[in-house]
Amino acid sequence: MFQEKVRIINDILGEYRRSRDEHLYYCPFCNHHKKKMSINFAKGVFKCFVCDTRGKNIYRLVRKFGTYQQKQKWLELDGRLDLSEFDKMFMEMNDEEIEQITELPQSFVSLCNKHLPKSSKEPLDYLRQRGITKKEILMWKMGYCTEGRYGGRIIVPSFNNDGDLNYFIARSYVGHRMKYLNPPVSKNVVFNELYVDWDEPVVIVEGVFDAITVGQNGIPILGSSLREESKLFQALVLNDTPVYLALDEDAEKKQNYLIRLFHRYDIDLKVIDTSNVEDVGSMTTGQFLSRKSQAIEPDLDEINFFNQLAKI
Repeated sequence: MFQEKVRIINDILGEYRRSRDEHLYYCPFCNHHKKKMSINFAKGVFKCFVCDTRGKNIYRLVRKFGTYQQKQKWLELDGRLDLSEFDKMFMEMNDEEIEQITELPQSFVSLCNKHLPKSSKEPLDYLRQRGITKKEILMWKMGYCTEGRYGGRIIVPSFNNDGDLNYFIARSYVGHRMKYLNPPVSKNVVFNELYVDWDEPVVIVEGVFDAITVGQNGIPILGSSLREESKLFQALVLNDTPVYLALDEDAEKKQNYLIRLFHRYDIDLKVIDTSNVEDVGSMTTGQFLSRKSQAIEPDLDEINFFNQLAKI
């Protein structure tokens, strides 16, 4: 099996030179003129010493740069399900589901316009208080409503892969008893899937304002948890996308469930420490990036141990 995997990588990256336990290749990410991509087949890890691209699953190199046949051969060597089997399994879960499309509220006013009405002052003041800049307003296509069912609420739309609106969140900026008011459609969407790069790590958070702090590839779960049948989870599995988990400090039970679920599907996962903050959305971008750089891989044995203690 070892030599077969080496042959697959050789076919993809070219010939290597050996340095102890490492195989050194030209890096396909930065294309440095020297062989600086180190692959340790025994440990299943890779790292480029120039651009610092790294991973703990060599298959990610095969998935990104290999042919269909090379991907299938690698999965066969690993004894993993063929990706087409995942497709088939997930299609059976959702075989009656039709792509969801909705509409923005009639009174929606975009905050992305060059000239804004006087009514925009209050929602803009609210967003500024939350540390949200004009750049983020434009990136997330934010707007607001002053009347109707969603009056006094910030609107953040979500677009599917075809660019169609499939959901939106409506967050009060005037102190409604209910902070959020959901549209009359399903939450089972990948929020702003149009802008997700599945080849890069995603950050799973609880709410949209948390995702705004994260920036590119921040995805809110929009609910109490993430299930196998959800579109977001299926997309993560089918794309074999690495995940950072950044849930609120009080969501330990939810977090442990997701850690076990991701582990079951062999998803590369790291957990970001969110202790001593209200939520991810209350952090500055700098604070979040600092914590992200210190994210750790969860200890599944430790989680299972404490779960057993809790049952005693």
